[in-house]
Amino acid sequence: MITGQYLNYSVVILPPTSAWSQGDPRKVIYPTDSRGQFCGQAGTPLEKKPLLFYFNILKCASPLTLLEFQCPTTQLCVESCPTKHMTLLKAYLNKGEQEYYKQFCKEGVDFSKMSAPEILRDGLCPSMLMSSKPFTRRCLPALSTMKGGVVVVGNETIFDNGEGEKVNATDFLDASKKSNVVVEARQVAMRIFEDYTVSWYWILIGLVIAMVVSLIFIILLRYLAGIMIWVMIVMVILVIGYGIFHCAMEYRSLKGEPGSDVTIRDLGLQTDFSVYLQIRQTWLAFMIILSIVEVVVILLLIFLRKRVLIAIALIKEASRAVGHVMSSLFYPLLTFALLALVIAYWAITAVFLSTSNEQVYKVFNTTECDYSRNTCNPETFNTTNITAQCPDAECLFAFYGGETYYHKYLILFQFYNVFLFFWCANFVTALGQVTLAGAFASYYWAFKKPDDIPANPICSSLGRALRYHTGSLAFGSLILSLVQVIRVLLEYLDQKLKAAQNRFAKFLLSCLKCCFWCLEKFIKFLNRNAYIMVAIYGKSFCTSARDAFFLLMRNIIRVAVLDKVTDFLLFLGKLLIVGIVGICSFFFFSGRIKAVEQTAPSLNYYWVPILTVVVGSYLIAHGFFSVYAMCVDTLFLCFLEDLERNDGTAERPYFMSQNLLTILKKSNEDQAKTVD
Repeated sequence: MITGQYLNYSVVILPPTSAWSQGDPRKVIYPTDSRGQFCGQAGTPLEKKPLLFYFNILKCASPLTLLEFQCPTTQLCVESCPTKHMTLLKAYLNKGEQEYYKQFCKEGVDFSKMSAPEILRDGLCPSMLMSSKPFTRRCLPALSTMKGGVVVVGNETIFDNGEGEKVNATDFLDASKKSNVVVEARQVAMRIFEDYTVSWYWILIGLVIAMVVSLIFIILLRYLAGIMIWVMIVMVILVIGYGIFHCAMEYRSLKGEPGSDVTIRDLGLQTDFSVYLQIRQTWLAFMIILSIVEVVVILLLIFLRKRVLIAIALIKEASRAVGHVMSSLFYPLLTFALLALVIAYWAITAVFLSTSNEQVYKVFNTTECDYSRNTCNPETFNTTNITAQCPDAECLFAFYGGETYYHKYLILFQFYNVFLFFWCANFVTALGQVTLAGAFASYYWAFKKPDDIPANPICSSLGRALRYHTGSLAFGSLILSLVQVIRVLLEYLDQKLKAAQNRFAKFLLSCLKCCFWCLEKFIKFLNRNAYIMVAIYGKSFCTSARDAFFLLMRNIIRVAVLDKVTDFLLFLGKLLIVGIVGICSFFFFSGRIKAVEQTAPSLNYYWVPILTVVVGSYLIAHGFFSVYAMCVDTLFLCFLEDLERNDGTAERPYFMSQNLLTILKKSNEDQAKTVD
């Protein structure tokens, strides 16, 4: 075995220090007022004022300007949003309302010493207040729609803007037109969050059940691999068949129901997703999709029935290997922990990069002025001649930006951060593949099983990988990461140039994306087999990749059929586990089981916990079966090597199990003499 080649992996994953030194996550946590201060930040005078209030929300053209802090009006940190409509003149004449109104004005306002026109002239208070609600820590108009489509804010449709003009509630709707979509999305998000708060412990129970079922499935495979594979195949067919039957029953039960014949296209996008389950077309689509899947599975099993027998023998051998290396089932936990660290590093660095801009202040005024929208310095603004030429001008915080080279090329730093994320994630995955491959290869090449297997194969293999193969893993991960970053760049260019694309450009980009997708899949396949050869022989990455590629090409029929059949059977196992847990969670959360109807939580969308359990169950099953898949791939490559290197003689005996020897109609000389 050789030491790590090509590069020192630890040297190249230095974090972008400029982002960590200049970034400020508070910019995405707290809203910023017109003076550049953070609302609600602990340890500051604004700690008890977490919400951002806009003097004139009509100047904010769209919700995008609100979220990017680019609204040309005074912004103030407040304790709570206004809950009623009131003009400055009304509050000025009513002393009982002055204290309430002053909390939405700048500091130092004195109603007893200044007139209402003077307060408005100096921009110390808003001309009016309106009923608002906090959203993303900002006070936005409480828009709603009454019967007949009448838009109201609170309960009013017409407002006095405090300057003698009447403002319709639809003006606020136009000023923040897209915010309604955001608000509706927020309502859906809040309902989903509410569903999680009342069902999280049931979701955890479902995931634990999925883990137990996966573990039981693995243990049963150890002793009853052949029976379990056939039971699994039959169960998958039955589960999909039940899905078709259920969809057909739902489709039939909705016949004649009012509104059930509405099409999905006519229904459009609805925030209440349960509406889609009330129309027949949805269940018809589900039934067609499941029927196609059922037919494909049955046809594959019919045409590949002979290869299925050999695949079952290979899975039986993998079951024995996993049984002798039980610690391999828990190795995915280490991979998961390392990937969590990589994701956390990437996410934190991305936040620091996105918040490393500087505060930019610009001149805002209500009248025409040559200095409008010019940048300014709030500390020296009052000493310039701008205030003399534009008396109503103010130097207000506009947005986060910057003109330095660092700020101009922030997008490049983001791509570099994405590249590091891919590289680190691929390295962690490669480390897991080499570790498992080394452990299972030590099982296969033990002539007397299990006597010749090392005491701690997983620990020994992990130690060899870290000591000798770090360079090979880093180099293989680098190649894959470069292709993945190119795919990200192509997607970025596609989004940026979408409006200006002609047909040729669209065709070219589509071809490039397709080619690099295929290239990524090929490199993943080649890397996986190269890592197995690295674990077996300890050679460099390029040598191992070459040997693995030509070995597979010499046995292309076995690779195309046998290896893929085993992958298909393992996929059916994951599908069966997900199907069992998913059906049980569906009947539980939808209240279809009368015995637990009172126990099941009351939900807005019962599909939320069901979908969470299904996705979580798949990830858990994938974690267990990924060990099996790596075992099968390793044994398959060792099996091919064994066939080429050995011939069954006493000098070169086969290392494969007796079961595989029988299926292939081969034998070792000493075994043949024993039989005779």
